[in-house]
Amino acid sequence: MARPEISFEFFPPKNLEGSFRLWDTVQVLAPLAPRFVSVTYGAGGTTRELTRDAVATIHKHSGLRTAAHLTCVNATRDETLSIARGFAEVGVTDIVALRGDPPKGADRFTPTPGGFANSCELIEALKETGDFTIRVGAYPDTHPEAPTETADVEYLKRKFDAGADEALTQFFFEADTFFRFRDACEKAGIDKPIVPGILPIENWKGARRFAESCGTKIPAWVIDAFETAERDGRSDLLATVLATELCSKLIDGGVDKLHFYTLNRPELTRDICFALGVTPEAKLENVA
Repeated sequence: MARPEISFEFFPPKNLEGSFRLWDTVQVLAPLAPRFVSVTYGAGGTTRELTRDAVATIHKHSGLRTAAHLTCVNATRDETLSIARGFAEVGVTDIVALRGDPPKGADRFTPTPGGFANSCELIEALKETGDFTIRVGAYPDTHPEAPTETADVEYLKRKFDAGADEALTQFFFEADTFFRFRDACEKAGIDKPIVPGILPIENWKGARRFAESCGTKIPAWVIDAFETAERDGRSDLLATVLATELCSKLIDGGVDKLHFYTLNRPELTRDICFALGVTPEAKLENVA
């Protein structure tokens, strides 16, 4: 089995304990030589400054290529582009450009007066600067706001046409979900990289709530497996096995890059990478 290239997503800390956890996560996973790491942007833009500080710190002190999430929520065009310029000024030229989730209490996204109406407008504006590598989100399972099953493919094509360089998918539970989406994208004329997003399940109840909120389909066998594993105290073992098997099937199907949603808890992600042959020793041998 070929070793995949990997990348990791972190979220910004909200307190001192969170800061220590984030830095511990970086230190645990940095030896695996990811091609980049990203830092999320809270719903409604609530972690804007925290994201900026975390991105700058990781970029400066870890030596890792660092990407900043940027959304259209609660900011004008000028404010959003000013944030982007701030990232560029500290050497961060990778952006994950997203529309963003509605602010807390809102049912749906409403553009800020003077702000970007959607992610395509944000991508176009970032591309015009010439400063950034731009990644975007993609949805193998139908997004809750998508009017049709094909809408997610059509909108991803619009993002690439606007200037995006690569897509990172929402997490999913079965390899065939990704392969069907990849095939549909190829049929639509999309030829840029689409990287599967992998969620090592640290907390099954939380993962299930998140999946239901973002439209990720949960197979019945996954629900049964985790309910049994929780009774037996083997949830971490099951999570590691299932994620490793999922990654292996993706690699066998031609996938050469994987993006892990770490939730700032690195152990499961590290163990899965080890099982896939991505270890510090393997990376060093590969470089030599």
